[in-house]
Amino acid sequence: MPIPIIAQALFHGVSSVPYAWTVIKVVPAIFFLVLLKRFFNGVANPSERNMHSKVVMITGGTSGIGAEVVRGLASRGAQIVLLTQHPLSDPFLVDFIMDMRTHTNNELITAEHVDLTSLHSIRLFATKWVDNAPPRRLDMIILCANVRTPPGGKATTTEDGLESAWGLNYMANFHLLSILSPALRAQPPDRDVRIIFGTCSSYMGGTLPDFGLSETTPGKKSKAKKDIKPVSEPIPFTPSSVYATSKLALMTFAIAFQKHLSSYSRPDKNPMSSRVLIVDPGWTRTPGMRRYLTFGSLWGLALYLFMWPFWWLVLKSPDQGAQSLLYAAMEAQYGRGEGGWFIKECRAIKFMRPEIEDEQIQKKLWEVSETTIQALEKEGALRRAKEKKAESNGKIQAKTTATDTSGVSSQRKAKKSI
Repeated sequence: MPIPIIAQALFHGVSSVPYAWTVIKVVPAIFFLVLLKRFFNGVANPSERNMHSKVVMITGGTSGIGAEVVRGLASRGAQIVLLTQHPLSDPFLVDFIMDMRTHTNNELITAEHVDLTSLHSIRLFATKWVDNAPPRRLDMIILCANVRTPPGGKATTTEDGLESAWGLNYMANFHLLSILSPALRAQPPDRDVRIIFGTCSSYMGGTLPDFGLSETTPGKKSKAKKDIKPVSEPIPFTPSSVYATSKLALMTFAIAFQKHLSSYSRPDKNPMSSRVLIVDPGWTRTPGMRRYLTFGSLWGLALYLFMWPFWWLVLKSPDQGAQSLLYAAMEAQYGRGEGGWFIKECRAIKFMRPEIEDEQIQKKLWEVSETTIQALEKEGALRRAKEKKAESNGKIQAKTTATDTSGVSSQRKAKKSI
């Protein structure tokens, strides 16, 4: 078929072939768009790993990138434990798990109720997991849960009074891993344990306080602290700055947590087998990204739909965004070494902010986070005790009122009988 058309164009001119000039103009444009799309899609995961018998705990696993990570690991045989804020009897959660089991041919997908906006809920789950003899198997923790306030949005707070992005993106992960640390250290030395942090390139715009470090080292202003504000200087709330700061703090904590695990001296004198990896999946069309791009409004949603071809071109699908996380979970080389790698597009890269590897900042951030959580948990315990007392007093009062009412009615019946 093409040969006669080519011969016609050669001997009688391109114009003699119907729509030839249109095809010549359109085909290069389509080819260019295909190349652009392949570029923005990023790198596919080149690694494979047998995940049978591996126990994987994951946050944010019911939507977006997290759901695709669950699908990828479950289809390879992993046992998945979803940490979700939904009640375990929620129809959405039940349907999600049943569909995932069907699509992956894996029945070992379960869920545990953990509200990451509540420090008390995190403690209840984590202590229940740790207080088990013998220690429960745990091969991997993947932290995909994430929240971001849309541009122009007002600050919202968690149950404990923390700003939502800071509370969920950083403090919740800090609290969860701090309690689960003994469970990670109790794993056998031959078990490849990985803790994978999901982050975002916006961490480069984050601003951490200096925690008073500039006062303790007068005359020495390191390069790592040039973008750090004094602790007394408040950081103004803007959705982008709070989100970026939460991711910067999370990455700083991740490196500190790797040092915390590595410094543990095992009773059997074997080296620590737990390793931390930080993964930037890239810009992806997740529900959170959609809410951010639409400004959380109906007119923004209309604009998003109008610009859908552009967003489809430049943003990854959730499956494409999950590739670097799957690579971090499966690549064999990350089962050896000291840990603390930063992965983007399925390869290890360097941090763009030097304070992430600053030991003084890591130590101060850890101390401040611990102190803050202790104070908030104490306040929460007092609040729950007062609520419980008020509730019990209310029940007693209602019971007393009911008793009095029944006594009055019985007296009236006695008078009538007389």
